[in-house]
Amino acid sequence: MPEYPTALGASSRDRITLLGTDLAQDVMGQVGFGELAFWLATQRRPSTGETRVFEAVLAALADHGFTPTAIVTRLTYLSAPDSVQGALAAGLLGGGSRFLGVTEDCGRFLHEQLREAQLPPDDAGWDELALAVLEDHRGKRIPGLGHHVHKDGDPRTPRLFQIAREENLIGPHLSLFAAIGRVHPQVLGRTLPLNGAGVCGAALADLGLPLALLRGFALLARTAGLIGQLAEELRNPVANEIFLSVDLNNTSVPPSPHDNGGQDG
Repeated sequence: MPEYPTALGASSRDRITLLGTDLAQDVMGQVGFGELAFWLATQRRPSTGETRVFEAVLAALADHGFTPTAIVTRLTYLSAPDSVQGALAAGLLGGGSRFLGVTEDCGRFLHEQLREAQLPPDDAGWDELALAVLEDHRGKRIPGLGHHVHKDGDPRTPRLFQIAREENLIGPHLSLFAAIGRVHPQVLGRTLPLNGAGVCGAALADLGLPLALLRGFALLARTAGLIGQLAEELRNPVANEIFLSVDLNNTSVPPSPHDNGGQDG
């Protein structure tokens, strides 16, 4: 028979091991969920400071009001109250380039800029690098820059920088992101906030978490928020009102042919 080695969960008749430890005795009641999520992804137990930064990221991304992910979760539950998993999945599937996916996009973007860069020794050097990055991407979207609501500053951003600084975990990704925040008006001609999803991506990258999983951590956080949305929907339902506001106020108009570039089919 083939063997399938794993360092994660494995069961025998009377014991469950997880990450090389006894699940019942060494993990349950001993390890917090955030610490465990980090440990599962990296297969190394995080330090106290790393756990604090990681859990701050999860808290920052858990819920942000009636975003599309929250609305679609509530509406899906309205349509299929027998399928909580369907409602949660619907909300998570909306984690893309405009909501939640920015965490991964920003982490990847910063990592790519740092790939061949020599790390500057001070803020002035980081500002110089940030200016070069912005010039190279003039006219292109910079992940993590700007927010549709927090136009004067995202309150999550300075707080996460503060926590990372207190834990001595300001690494190159956060350093470059902060520099972009300082110098971008010189290139763009206007001031935009560094958004919370972006700073979360920078912080996760500095923790050494796999870039390919950054969106997964955002979705992990948002799962808790979507459960909260469903719990509130049970107590104070609004999904039916949202549905009826569209259903009872739509207007029938003639078809509007679109230009398909001269291609048929």
